[in-house]
Amino acid sequence: MSTEALTDTNDGLLFNWRPSRRRKLSLFGFITASVALHALCFYLFQIVYPPPAALLPPPGRVSVISPVTEDGRILLRWIEAEDPALAAKTQRAPDTKTFTPPRIAHVPSFATHRPALRDLPPYLPDLRAPEIYPPGPVPRSRSAPATPAPPAKTAIAFADDAAALRGVQTPEMRFTRSTSESPQPAEFRVAISPAGDVRYCFLQTSSGDAALDEQARQYLALCRFPEIQRSAARDLIWTSAVVTWGSDLIAPKAAPP
Repeated sequence: MSTEALTDTNDGLLFNWRPSRRRKLSLFGFITASVALHALCFYLFQIVYPPPAALLPPPGRVSVISPVTEDGRILLRWIEAEDPALAAKTQRAPDTKTFTPPRIAHVPSFATHRPALRDLPPYLPDLRAPEIYPPGPVPRSRSAPATPAPPAKTAIAFADDAAALRGVQTPEMRFTRSTSESPQPAEFRVAISPAGDVRYCFLQTSSGDAALDEQARQYLALCRFPEIQRSAARDLIWTSAVVTWGSDLIAPKAAPP
């Protein structure tokens, strides 16, 4: 080929430096084949084949060194021979005697050294005349202990129409309060039957303690009026009873902790 033909073919260059299309096509073909091969392998190993079974880890084992077997005795002898505590410890020979420290008696310091004692000061008697009123504690006059006031008893007073009847029979009086506060006088409305017993008993004014009110109502219900039974009355006698509380009330029991 002539020089003019080469120059016209290569646009003025001696060699053809243009990239060939075959290389581009081969590179694109390799990439496409690689993608298809990866997709095929993913399909085979992830979808077609069954998933692998999960294997549990082997159970833990504990080896116990026992002198029963010969291997165990050999291992125990080796551990005892290679014990670092025994190797670092100073051991006496088996034929040496045990060292016993001597017993030293306690010697106090005052047995060898006596301290210098001071002389007593000279005795100088006091020649002054004694005082009539020497100094001393002021005597205190103790007052007589206060006499405690007699305990006030609980009293029950009926109205005039019932108080005129003598010989009221009352049971033993024993009341227990449920609070530490002082109760107020309680007033009851009482109906006395012709037989002399209390037929009705209603609370009109409370004392502030429901337990005391109930005890007072039961106490009034046990009262008897023999004079009314002797008078041959036919109708109920209504009257009022006022319970005045004293200091003989039993204190409430302390709650257990």
